[in-house]
Amino acid sequence: MGRADQTTKVKGMFVHPAQIAEVAARHAEIKKARLVVDTVDRVDVMTLRCEVAGAPGEDLKNAIAATLQSVCKLKGQVAFVEPGSLANDGKVIEDARSYE
Repeated sequence: MGRADQTTKVKGMFVHPAQIAEVAARHAEIKKARLVVDTVDRVDVMTLRCEVAGAPGEDLKNAIAATLQSVCKLKGQVAFVEPGSLANDGKVIEDARSYE
């Protein structure tokens, strides 16, 4: 039947929406965030897509990536997207993996 919440298993560890909210809360520059989990060469990859105000730099990207690893105990990438480009559907974690 599947999961009723957005908790997702990545590399054998569970990632919870509250963890993503905590990462966003630690960085005031993040207006909205969504974690996208995908598979690249049969390996799970996490990318935190962030809407930020202003012109973000590499320092901010590295700081957010370090916070993501600290909170979730998994390495992930950070991608900045245009404000307003993330869907307003209530999802915090999007599982984009296909199991075909």
